Amino acid sequence: MIQVLSGAWALLLGMMLLQVGNGMQGTLLGIRGAMEGFSTFHMSLVMAGYFVGFLFGSRMAPEMIRRVGHVRVFAALASMISAVMILYPTLTHPIAWGAGRIVIGFCFSGVYVTAESWLNNSSTNETRGQALSLYMIVQMVGIVSAQAMMLVGDPGGFILFIIPSVLVSLSFAPILLSVSPTPAFGTAKPMTLREILETSPLGCVGMFLLGGVFSAQFGMAAVFGAEAGLSVVQISTFVSAFFVGSLLLQYPIGWLSDRMDRRVLIFSAALICGLGGMLGFLLGGFYPMLLVSAFAIGGMSNPLYSLLIAYTNDFLEHDDMAAAAGGMVFINGLGAVAGPLITGWIMEVVGPQGFFLFIAVLMLAMAGYAAYRMTQRAAPSVGETESYAPVVASATPVAVEFAQEYAIETAQEDEESTQTGS
Repeated sequence: MIQVLSGAWALLLGMMLLQVGNGMQGTLLGIRGAMEGFSTFHMSLVMAGYFVGFLFGSRMAPEMIRRVGHVRVFAALASMISAVMILYPTLTHPIAWGAGRIVIGFCFSGVYVTAESWLNNSSTNETRGQALSLYMIVQMVGIVSAQAMMLVGDPGGFILFIIPSVLVSLSFAPILLSVSPTPAFGTAKPMTLREILETSPLGCVGMFLLGGVFSAQFGMAAVFGAEAGLSVVQISTFVSAFFVGSLLLQYPIGWLSDRMDRRVLIFSAALICGLGGMLGFLLGGFYPMLLVSAFAIGGMSNPLYSLLIAYTNDFLEHDDMAAAAGGMVFINGLGAVAGPLITGWIMEVVGPQGFFLFIAVLMLAMAGYAAYRMTQRAAPSVGETESYAPVVASATPVAVEFAQEYAIETAQEDEESTQTGS
């Protein structure tokens, strides 16, 4: 762990500051939008913009980096993010905010691609698993810290828009001034969506549904809080509960996934998440129940991202794992684009509690499909399954391929150990 920190502390610090800035602007827009009188549906369009930009950015950023290099892409996207964050309070209109969210989603995707390729380049076979864990931890800490930062100013003013802009600008200093060499860049050509669907129907369906759930958490949780009449402190705590749950439960679920039928674990996690959504829908008027519901949803849904990838890998050859990663991320991105739009429509129809109803329906549907798939083919034996590698749901294909490399290396080491022992 010390070895990883000594070699990548600047990158990890920069990524944490980036996540603080990104987490602040997402929550802040949800609160400020309600203050400006934007409808729930208009806010859903604004929030969906981020995922539209992120989806296209994750596809286009690799080519941008190949053409002009990491440093130029990094600097250009950084300046655009800071500019948009400053412009939000001066252009208080849903169309302007939606356009800004598309730009910011695109830019953050490119920034993540750059940083993740740098992290991968600085890691060795021995440190790759630790680097992945630290990367996930600093991202989660950044998002949770962002909610605390919401309490230092008035959402109706300018200061809370200035702070994330400054943090994003500062985040690039340790990264760009690092002595680490610029890595060579390359990504695997994705498998076709049809090939991935035929390989793992549950993996594909689960990733699509999970995209909607994740984007609802990240994009619409603050909108729900504002529509439900929660205070800024309550909204910040509520949003934090999703990510605290994810951080605390990621590793227990990962530990279980390497020791049991992953379909049973997918079914169980999706069922608990769906029941957490129903709890929020039925008892959300009692604030402590909101926190319990958010913790359950975040704690179950976010680890499912890594779990579905690991499950899909169980049916792939090692050489195909990285190729499948890009397709899985794209499927998740399609669901993420639709998530805020459908959530906003449901909230318009049934009220703010529709936020939880949407999540509950998607996760119970995943649980039902997982139960159905268990009747269609036998599960691979636990000894034949691939290793679980934790990845955050906001990861780009680069980070997922990074995790795939770790899973492959771990599997190969296990095979060598088994052969040596026999």
